[in-house]
Amino acid sequence: MADTQTAVLVLEDGRVFEGRPYGATGTALGEAVFVTGMTGYQETLTDPSYHRQIVIQTAPHIGNTGVNDEDDESLGYWIAGYVVRDAARRVSSWRATESLGERLDRLGIVGIQDVDTRALTLHLRDKGAMRMGVFSAEAAERPAAELLAEVRAQAPMKGAQLAEEVSTKEAYVVRPEGEARWRVAAVDLGIKANTPRMLAERGIEVHVLPATATFEEVAAVEPDGVFFSNGPGDPETADHQVELLRRVLDEKIPFFGICFGNQLLGRALGYGTYKLPFGHRGINQPVLDRTTGKVEVTSQNHGFAVDAPIDEVSTAPHGDGRYGRVEVSHISLNDDVVEGLRCLDLPAFSVQFHPESAAGPHDSRYLFDRFTTLMSEGD
Repeated sequence: MADTQTAVLVLEDGRVFEGRPYGATGTALGEAVFVTGMTGYQETLTDPSYHRQIVIQTAPHIGNTGVNDEDDESLGYWIAGYVVRDAARRVSSWRATESLGERLDRLGIVGIQDVDTRALTLHLRDKGAMRMGVFSAEAAERPAAELLAEVRAQAPMKGAQLAEEVSTKEAYVVRPEGEARWRVAAVDLGIKANTPRMLAERGIEVHVLPATATFEEVAAVEPDGVFFSNGPGDPETADHQVELLRRVLDEKIPFFGICFGNQLLGRALGYGTYKLPFGHRGINQPVLDRTTGKVEVTSQNHGFAVDAPIDEVSTAPHGDGRYGRVEVSHISLNDDVVEGLRCLDLPAFSVQFHPESAAGPHDSRYLFDRFTTLMSEGD
């Protein structure tokens, strides 16, 4: 990990930032996204929703507490690359097992440090999320035109079908804490480890199923409820999961979805989805819960959103009215993006953020209790 070498960051619009290598050296290609959280970088790097994305940390000092073997949110580091301003020169935590730079190097994740991340973030906020490449060591010495061509040759995030790439391949069970009160079929579209833990804490036996699960496989669990997790990619590509969810709604099985799961509920009900200019990513995103009037600070990671009417109760466009009335339950206080849906005639709701809050504030953990209430009402 020779930090005396050169590294360059190349955006698809031709803008270039220079820095030094961080982590492994070589080439990283992906969608450029910025994360506004000041803490929680280890949870960010192990969130499957960042698959095929190069993460830019807006907080200037990264790596101060190193990394450990307990805070990973999945079995892999899913980011395509990593961009920081000031990488910590030493680790200051008794829990650390190695430095962040050492782990990135060991896992072959190419990063860059000493980048003006403020200027880079402002550029993305102005121009929108775009494809990017990080090139270091010998890769950085290639002609600039060649590097730009490689960045532009990669597939965009719009139209990408990625949930199957990060999902578990085999079903597994997370046992409840104490007596089992409910059984939930959780479809893994990129699930984070803390989500089954949050469910298990509430007496739920969680059957985690692959993204390719059929309705018959879901029904075989004999679930009291169905859960769709967060995950990467364009929701417009998730036709299989949308059809699965429509079967769940038809059977009136209580449903709870987060993030990607919120977008898929929107699609199942007949609403459209669209790509945001630069998305919401970080652990400081303000959201209004319109059902209670409370403002919550939430953890988010999404580049797509649901296109549903905010100021009125609407009839779900799909299914000849069989899904009944729907309301937008949560909205972003930054830009009025839909942050949650609630079915008024079916036992189903979803949110666009991460109530499992790893990392992040705990304001929204009550949503897991709301799910258990929904299942209790169906008993």
